[in-house]
Amino acid sequence: MTQPTMQARITRAKKKIADAGIAYRTPEPHEFDERLSSVLDTVHLVFNEGHLPASGDRLTRVDLIDAALQLARMLHELLPRSAETTSLLALLLLTEARRDARTDAEGSAIDMERQDRSLWDQARIGEGLRLLASAAGQRDCGRYTVMASLAAVHDTSPSWAATDWPQMVGLYDVLQQHWPTPVVALARAVAVSFASGPDTGLAALEPLLADPALATYTYLPAARADMLRRLGRFEEAAAGYREAMLLTANDVEARFFQERIDGLPPVH
Repeated sequence: MTQPTMQARITRAKKKIADAGIAYRTPEPHEFDERLSSVLDTVHLVFNEGHLPASGDRLTRVDLIDAALQLARMLHELLPRSAETTSLLALLLLTEARRDARTDAEGSAIDMERQDRSLWDQARIGEGLRLLASAAGQRDCGRYTVMASLAAVHDTSPSWAATDWPQMVGLYDVLQQHWPTPVVALARAVAVSFASGPDTGLAALEPLLADPALATYTYLPAARADMLRRLGRFEEAAAGYREAMLLTANDVEARFFQERIDGLPPVH
Protein backbone atom coordinates (compact mmCIF):
# COMPACT_ATOMS: atom_id res chain seq x y z
CA MET A 1 0.00 0.00 0.00
CA THR A 2 1.45 3.39 -0.97
CA GLN A 3 1.60 6.29 1.48
CA PRO A 4 -1.00 8.39 -0.44
CA THR A 5 -3.37 5.42 -0.47
CA MET A 6 -2.91 4.89 3.26
CA GLN A 7 -3.46 8.60 3.94
CA ALA A 8 -6.63 8.57 1.84
CA ARG A 9 -7.98 5.59 3.77
CA ILE A 10 -7.24 7.27 7.10
CA THR A 11 -9.00 10.43 5.95
CA ARG A 12 -12.07 8.43 4.86
CA ALA A 13 -12.08 6.56 8.18
CA LYS A 14 -11.93 9.80 10.16
CA LYS A 15 -14.83 11.20 8.11
CA LYS A 16 -16.93 8.08 8.77
CA ILE A 17 -16.22 8.36 12.50
CA ALA A 18 -17.20 12.03 12.48
CA ASP A 19 -20.35 11.40 10.42
CA ALA A 20 -21.40 8.62 12.78
CA GLY A 21 -21.03 10.90 15.77
CA ILE A 22 -18.61 8.56 17.55
CA ALA A 23 -16.87 10.44 20.36
CA TYR A 24 -13.18 10.10 21.04
CA ARG A 25 -12.68 9.10 24.68
CA THR A 26 -10.22 7.43 26.99
CA PRO A 27 -11.08 3.73 27.36
CA GLU A 28 -12.48 2.57 30.68
CA PRO A 29 -10.17 0.35 32.76
CA HIS A 30 -12.13 -2.80 31.88
CA GLU A 31 -11.71 -2.00 28.15
CA PHE A 32 -7.98 -1.43 28.27
CA ASP A 33 -6.70 -4.98 27.78
CA GLU A 34 -8.93 -5.58 24.76
CA ARG A 35 -7.97 -2.25 23.21
CA LEU A 36 -4.26 -2.90 23.80
CA SER A 37 -4.50 -6.36 22.24
CA SER A 38 -5.99 -4.85 19.08
CA VAL A 39 -3.23 -2.24 18.90
CA LEU A 40 -0.50 -4.86 19.31
CA ASP A 41 -2.09 -7.04 16.63
CA THR A 42 -2.23 -4.08 14.23
CA VAL A 43 1.44 -3.23 14.77
CA HIS A 44 2.34 -6.88 14.23
CA LEU A 45 0.36 -6.99 10.98
CA VAL A 46 2.16 -3.87 9.72
CA PHE A 47 5.50 -5.49 10.52
CA ASN A 48 4.52 -8.73 8.80
CA GLU A 49 3.58 -6.88 5.63
CA GLY A 50 6.98 -5.20 5.72
CA HIS A 51 8.82 -8.44 6.50
CA LEU A 52 7.20 -10.27 3.59
CA PRO A 53 4.87 -8.14 1.42
CA ALA A 54 1.82 -10.00 0.16
CA SER A 55 2.52 -8.78 -3.37
CA GLY A 56 5.13 -6.95 -5.42
CA ASP A 57 8.73 -7.50 -6.40
CA ARG A 58 10.45 -7.05 -3.03
CA LEU A 59 11.02 -9.43 -0.14
CA THR A 60 10.90 -6.59 2.39
CA ARG A 61 9.38 -3.13 2.78
CA VAL A 62 11.71 -1.25 5.08
CA ASP A 63 9.28 1.65 5.46
CA LEU A 64 6.65 -0.60 7.06
CA ILE A 65 9.22 -2.43 9.18
CA ASP A 66 10.61 0.86 10.52
CA ALA A 67 7.10 2.19 11.20
CA ALA A 68 6.15 -0.96 13.11
CA LEU A 69 9.36 -0.88 15.15
CA GLN A 70 8.81 2.78 15.99
CA LEU A 71 5.26 2.11 17.15
CA ALA A 72 6.35 -0.95 19.16
CA ARG A 73 9.07 1.09 20.88
CA MET A 74 6.61 3.85 21.69
CA LEU A 75 4.14 1.37 23.19
CA HIS A 76 6.92 -0.22 25.24
CA GLU A 77 7.98 3.18 26.56
CA LEU A 78 4.39 3.95 27.54
CA LEU A 79 3.75 0.50 29.05
CA PRO A 80 7.12 -0.88 30.19
CA ARG A 81 5.50 -3.35 32.60
CA SER A 82 3.24 -4.94 30.00
CA ALA A 83 4.69 -8.35 29.12
CA GLU A 84 2.91 -8.53 25.77
CA THR A 85 3.96 -5.02 24.74
CA THR A 86 7.56 -5.76 25.68
CA SER A 87 7.39 -9.14 23.95
CA LEU A 88 6.04 -7.65 20.73
CA LEU A 89 9.03 -5.33 20.51
CA ALA A 90 11.32 -8.28 21.29
CA LEU A 91 9.67 -10.37 18.55
CA LEU A 92 10.08 -7.63 15.97
CA LEU A 93 13.74 -7.07 16.84
CA LEU A 94 14.59 -10.79 16.87
CA THR A 95 12.92 -11.24 13.49
CA GLU A 96 14.31 -8.11 11.87
CA ALA A 97 17.82 -9.05 13.03
CA ARG A 98 17.95 -11.58 10.18
CA ARG A 99 17.11 -9.16 7.38
CA ASP A 100 20.55 -8.85 5.77
CA ALA A 101 20.83 -12.63 5.42
CA ARG A 102 17.41 -13.17 3.82
CA THR A 103 18.44 -12.27 0.24
CA ASP A 104 21.51 -12.70 -1.95
CA ALA A 105 23.23 -10.06 -4.08
CA GLU A 106 20.60 -10.50 -6.83
CA GLY A 107 17.70 -10.09 -4.41
CA SER A 108 16.71 -13.77 -4.43
CA ALA A 109 15.30 -15.21 -1.20
CA ILE A 110 17.44 -17.37 1.08
CA ASP A 111 15.62 -19.57 3.57
CA MET A 112 16.78 -19.65 7.18
CA GLU A 113 18.40 -23.06 6.78
CA ARG A 114 20.92 -21.65 4.27
CA GLN A 115 21.39 -18.15 5.70
CA ASP A 116 24.81 -16.84 6.66
CA ARG A 117 24.21 -16.31 10.38
CA SER A 118 27.25 -14.07 10.67
CA LEU A 119 25.11 -11.45 8.90
CA TRP A 120 22.48 -11.50 11.63
CA ASP A 121 22.37 -8.26 13.64
CA GLN A 122 23.74 -9.24 17.05
CA ALA A 123 22.87 -5.87 18.60
CA ARG A 124 19.20 -6.35 17.78
CA ILE A 125 19.31 -9.96 18.94
CA GLY A 126 20.83 -8.88 22.23
CA GLU A 127 18.22 -6.19 22.77
CA GLY A 128 15.43 -8.60 21.86
CA LEU A 129 16.71 -11.22 24.31
CA ARG A 130 16.95 -8.69 27.12
CA LEU A 131 13.41 -7.50 26.48
CA LEU A 132 12.12 -11.06 26.37
CA ALA A 133 13.84 -11.88 29.67
CA SER A 134 12.18 -8.89 31.33
CA ALA A 135 8.77 -9.84 29.90
CA ALA A 136 8.99 -13.48 30.96
CA GLY A 137 8.70 -12.55 34.63
CA GLN A 138 5.48 -10.56 34.19
CA ARG A 139 2.02 -11.91 34.93
CA ASP A 140 0.36 -11.04 31.61
CA CYS A 141 2.49 -13.21 29.33
CA GLY A 142 0.59 -14.28 26.24
CA ARG A 143 1.08 -15.21 22.63
CA TYR A 144 3.63 -12.50 21.84
CA THR A 145 5.83 -13.72 24.67
CA VAL A 146 5.67 -17.24 23.22
CA MET A 147 6.27 -16.00 19.66
CA ALA A 148 9.28 -13.99 20.81
CA SER A 149 10.56 -17.12 22.57
CA LEU A 150 10.29 -19.05 19.30
CA ALA A 151 12.25 -16.33 17.50
CA ALA A 152 14.84 -16.40 20.29
CA VAL A 153 15.44 -20.14 19.81
CA HIS A 154 16.21 -19.51 16.14
CA ASP A 155 18.43 -16.49 16.84
CA THR A 156 20.51 -18.24 19.49
CA SER A 157 21.05 -21.45 17.50
CA PRO A 158 24.52 -21.64 15.92
CA SER A 159 23.11 -23.45 12.89
CA TRP A 160 19.88 -24.82 11.46
CA ALA A 161 20.88 -28.35 12.37
CA ALA A 162 21.62 -27.30 15.95
CA THR A 163 18.15 -25.78 16.47
CA ASP A 164 16.37 -27.26 19.47
CA TRP A 165 13.37 -28.55 17.52
CA PRO A 166 11.75 -30.43 20.42
CA GLN A 167 11.75 -27.12 22.33
CA MET A 168 10.19 -25.43 19.30
CA VAL A 169 7.41 -28.04 19.24
CA GLY A 170 6.81 -27.46 22.95
CA LEU A 171 6.61 -23.71 22.43
CA TYR A 172 4.13 -24.17 19.59
CA ASP A 173 2.04 -26.33 21.92
CA VAL A 174 1.94 -23.42 24.36
CA LEU A 175 1.22 -20.96 21.55
CA GLN A 176 -1.76 -23.04 20.46
CA GLN A 177 -3.21 -22.59 23.93
CA HIS A 178 -3.00 -18.81 23.57
CA TRP A 179 -3.78 -18.63 19.85
CA PRO A 180 -5.46 -21.80 18.50
CA THR A 181 -5.34 -21.08 14.78
CA PRO A 182 -4.66 -23.24 11.70
CA VAL A 183 -1.56 -21.16 10.92
CA VAL A 184 -0.05 -22.03 14.31
CA ALA A 185 -0.94 -25.69 13.76
CA LEU A 186 0.89 -25.54 10.41
CA ALA A 187 3.98 -23.98 11.97
CA ARG A 188 3.91 -26.66 14.66
CA ALA A 189 3.75 -29.39 11.99
CA VAL A 190 6.86 -27.92 10.36
CA ALA A 191 8.68 -27.98 13.69
CA VAL A 192 7.52 -31.58 14.22
CA SER A 193 8.99 -32.49 10.83
CA PHE A 194 12.44 -31.38 12.00
CA ALA A 195 12.11 -32.78 15.51
CA SER A 196 10.74 -36.22 14.55
CA GLY A 197 11.18 -36.54 10.78
CA PRO A 198 9.30 -35.36 7.68
CA ASP A 199 6.97 -38.36 7.68
CA THR A 200 5.76 -37.42 11.18
CA GLY A 201 5.46 -33.82 10.05
CA LEU A 202 3.29 -34.86 7.10
CA ALA A 203 1.01 -36.77 9.45
CA ALA A 204 0.65 -33.66 11.64
CA LEU A 205 -0.02 -31.55 8.57
CA GLU A 206 -2.56 -33.92 6.98
CA PRO A 207 -5.67 -32.69 8.90
CA LEU A 208 -4.92 -29.12 7.82
CA LEU A 209 -5.27 -29.93 4.11
CA ALA A 210 -9.07 -29.81 4.42
CA ASP A 211 -9.17 -26.68 6.56
CA PRO A 212 -10.95 -23.93 4.55
CA ALA A 213 -8.99 -21.26 6.43
CA LEU A 214 -5.82 -22.52 4.71
CA ALA A 215 -7.33 -23.17 1.27
CA THR A 216 -5.42 -20.26 -0.30
CA TYR A 217 -2.55 -20.08 2.19
CA THR A 218 0.73 -20.21 0.29
CA TYR A 219 2.72 -21.87 3.05
CA LEU A 220 0.55 -24.97 3.38
CA PRO A 221 1.54 -26.48 -0.01
CA ALA A 222 5.05 -25.03 0.40
CA ALA A 223 5.55 -26.71 3.78
CA ARG A 224 4.13 -29.97 2.48
CA ALA A 225 6.40 -29.79 -0.57
CA ASP A 226 9.45 -29.31 1.65
CA MET A 227 8.58 -32.41 3.66
CA LEU A 228 7.97 -34.44 0.49
CA ARG A 229 11.32 -33.25 -0.91
CA ARG A 230 13.10 -34.41 2.24
CA LEU A 231 11.42 -37.82 1.85
CA GLY A 232 12.63 -38.10 -1.75
CA ARG A 233 9.10 -37.82 -3.18
CA PHE A 234 10.27 -35.31 -5.76
CA GLU A 235 7.36 -35.40 -8.21
CA GLU A 236 4.86 -34.67 -5.43
CA ALA A 237 7.17 -32.01 -4.04
CA ALA A 238 7.33 -30.24 -7.42
CA ALA A 239 3.54 -30.24 -7.60
CA GLY A 240 3.39 -28.67 -4.13
CA TYR A 241 5.86 -25.94 -5.04
CA ARG A 242 3.89 -25.18 -8.22
CA GLU A 243 0.73 -24.83 -6.13
CA ALA A 244 2.54 -22.45 -3.77
CA MET A 245 3.70 -20.41 -6.77
CA LEU A 246 0.10 -20.04 -7.91
CA LEU A 247 -0.99 -18.83 -4.48
CA THR A 248 1.68 -16.18 -3.89
CA ALA A 249 1.57 -12.69 -5.40
CA ASN A 250 5.10 -11.88 -4.28
CA ASP A 251 7.50 -12.19 -7.22
CA VAL A 252 10.57 -12.92 -5.06
CA GLU A 253 8.74 -15.68 -3.26
CA ALA A 254 7.52 -17.16 -6.55
CA ARG A 255 11.11 -17.26 -7.84
CA PHE A 256 12.15 -19.03 -4.64
CA PHE A 257 9.59 -21.79 -5.24
CA GLN A 258 10.72 -22.11 -8.85
CA GLU A 259 14.31 -22.47 -7.65
CA ARG A 260 13.13 -25.24 -5.35
CA ILE A 261 11.58 -27.02 -8.34
CA ASP A 262 14.69 -26.50 -10.45
CA GLY A 263 16.84 -27.97 -7.68
CA LEU A 264 14.90 -31.23 -7.50
CA PRO A 265 16.50 -34.32 -9.06
CA PRO A 266 14.91 -35.35 -12.37
CA VAL A 267 12.11 -37.89 -12.06
CA HIS A 268 12.45 -40.86 -14.42
